[in-house]
Amino acid sequence: MIMTFHETIMNRCLEIANNAFGQTTPNPMVGCVLVFENKIIGEGYHQQAGEAHAEINAINSVENKNLIPLSTLYVSLEPCSHYGKTPPCCERIVQEGIKKVVVGTIDTYADVNGKGISFLQQNNVEVVAPLLNDACRTLNRRFFTFHEKHRPYIILKWAQSADGFIAPENAQQQYAISNTFSKTLSHKWRTEEQAILVGTKTAIVDNPQLNARLWKGKNPIRIVIDKNLDVPTSHHLLDGSVKTILINQKKETIENNIDYVKLNFQENPATQILKVLYQFKIQSVIIEGGAQTLQYFIQSNLWDEARVFSAAKSLIRGIKAPEISISHPKITTIEDDTLKLFYNV
Repeated sequence: MIMTFHETIMNRCLEIANNAFGQTTPNPMVGCVLVFENKIIGEGYHQQAGEAHAEINAINSVENKNLIPLSTLYVSLEPCSHYGKTPPCCERIVQEGIKKVVVGTIDTYADVNGKGISFLQQNNVEVVAPLLNDACRTLNRRFFTFHEKHRPYIILKWAQSADGFIAPENAQQQYAISNTFSKTLSHKWRTEEQAILVGTKTAIVDNPQLNARLWKGKNPIRIVIDKNLDVPTSHHLLDGSVKTILINQKKETIENNIDYVKLNFQENPATQILKVLYQFKIQSVIIEGGAQTLQYFIQSNLWDEARVFSAAKSLIRGIKAPEISISHPKITTIEDDTLKLFYNV
């Protein structure tokens, strides 16, 4: 399908916005391009929370400032009209004398949600919206899921053998199924999401660190479901090295960089857990196991994406891997592993 000129420019907004993937939370990723006589004269993107927004960076990048009021501003997300850590972008757009703005999609965050477009229109700025709406929403699916569904974007992730097992039978320690490249990719993913979650059995048997030691970047917040506080205090997840939230039914306190959050496990624990993560302002979480925890979220239909590594080796017997009914996954080969990506849309 051939893109129109406007779509091509908006696609450029998306391309540059994605440069900040994993760096802008809690803010969305946004790209902005200024065009004069069908030529790009400036562009910018929001690089990190608390820093200048995409529109400001794009405007500041223009060398010939006299062209700014004669140009059209394209931005992948509705400009903000409220004061946060930075002044409203809408005010700067009006101050610069820009007369036309093309918006990719509406920002459904309560402080914006159409107010930016209204502000521009009230100040005699022509607004065209939306453009490439689906692509613009997909870019910020974590942000939109958090604000519209009041829960984090949920990524399920596991590795399974060629014959469909997630671990050997009666495993007493962590068992590597996927190859080294797949494991490194998994650590890269950890730097891109806010949190990572495991159940009690995985926490005890695997004794995982759940950090990003194989990839440069920030560690995710560790979430542990441990109903009866059975995880030994000597295990990595309780070492205090990374912020950890321990969901249980016995105590509510903060100790050694660990938030103990008390829940009633008799009342739909999945929904309660997601409510806790929402209260902690966590926009995305990777659920890594074990099989029972993963299958529980699948059966509750509380997931958005699944990343499943299938190894070449077989186990013959073991713990059965979770099952997803969605067909036609996106498939990638990583050496002798196969990565399948499922989307719950």
